[in-house]
Amino acid sequence: MKKEPNTQERRDFLKASALLVGGTILSSIPLAGAFASGTDTIRIALIGCGDRGTGAAFQALSTKFNLKLVAMADAFQDRLDSSYQSLSSKFAAKMDVPKERQFVGFDAYLKAIPLADVVLLVTPPGFRPIHFEEAVKQGKHVFMEKPVAVDAPGIRKVLAAAEEAKKKKLNVVVGLQRRYQSNYREAMKRIQDGAIGEIVSGQVYWNSGGVWVRPRTANQTEMEYQMRNWYYFNWLCGDHIVEQHVHNIDIANWITGAHPVSVEGTGSRAWRTGKDYGEIYDNHANEFTYANGAKIYSQCRHFEGTRNRVDETFQGTKGKVYLSAGNQAIIWDANGKEIYNHNTKGNANPYQTEHDELFEAISKGEYKFQNADYGATTTFSGIIGRYATYSGQTIKWDEALAANNSLLPERFAWDANPQLMPDANGLYPIPMPGKTKVL
Repeated sequence: MKKEPNTQERRDFLKASALLVGGTILSSIPLAGAFASGTDTIRIALIGCGDRGTGAAFQALSTKFNLKLVAMADAFQDRLDSSYQSLSSKFAAKMDVPKERQFVGFDAYLKAIPLADVVLLVTPPGFRPIHFEEAVKQGKHVFMEKPVAVDAPGIRKVLAAAEEAKKKKLNVVVGLQRRYQSNYREAMKRIQDGAIGEIVSGQVYWNSGGVWVRPRTANQTEMEYQMRNWYYFNWLCGDHIVEQHVHNIDIANWITGAHPVSVEGTGSRAWRTGKDYGEIYDNHANEFTYANGAKIYSQCRHFEGTRNRVDETFQGTKGKVYLSAGNQAIIWDANGKEIYNHNTKGNANPYQTEHDELFEAISKGEYKFQNADYGATTTFSGIIGRYATYSGQTIKWDEALAANNSLLPERFAWDANPQLMPDANGLYPIPMPGKTKVL
């Protein structure tokens, strides 16, 4: 992964891009409907109407630009209805989603994407590669949540679609919002200018109490049960090292300007052991090795009643840095002298900043964002962390990326069976280090 450009490089890139295309980047992109015909209304489609999808739409509609939500899609009718009601109560003037543009089912995305200029891809992560590929194929700008896949074939699909997005000059923003957060941006500028030298080690954490469980209901097919409880099944979620800890791993990749070349680690189910928790682990501890020899220690767990920790620290040849989602960023030199301490007051909400900057670029006809590459490499860093903890083996990046170990079902339908099925007691097979094969 290329090193993030500094401020001057970014200005130079944008200036050169504007000169190259004469300020008419979007004119060559096949956009549908009103926006393409010359009005300033940007039409958006929401693909995935759960809590995070509703939140993403809320942030998009909260920007200062002229947006209309014109289509919604979800696998479940009740999720779509709830999202529609929530958004309509706040943004009635920006909602134009009659019943005929509310689509339900596994193929709902195919009906919603053509109607918009920009699509918000916010389903469970297992569907992201398929949806991203389709959005790019149809020439749409994209906001997609992290992570962007759950297995190696999905990552390859995202990387291929990212190359097509570049050719079409489609803006793509990925919801790794720390990259849009003031304290991280300010600290990274200083680090890239050499404030702490070359990164030699680091520690990244997401230790918390876990998430929701939705009990099995009568007459529920296995497909519906797993879809409702998507967090606990790897074909949908990727395990919490991928779905949640990806944020902290992303900072490790950003600060090193690279991705790990190998990883080893350990993990287990120590607290969440019942059948309600599908197949995923509740703790992972990994050591990521980078090409320059840097070692980043990664820890994530879901234990209730224990100390929470969500932050990152890194050590360089000239100093160290502490970062957190709570707007903290402190840099010390090699002698322990504090050389930067970010003001935690009044910082913008990074979830909102992602959308503000994306829609500003689109409204101005600028090609400015291509987050899909680092979104994919960061996601795959988490995936190989899972491969390492499940197998107990050292996992090498190149070998893992070439694997054909798709987790997806053979077909998407409510009467279809996922690859992973429960036994007679309702328990799912659990990965066993030393026995489980991941590649």
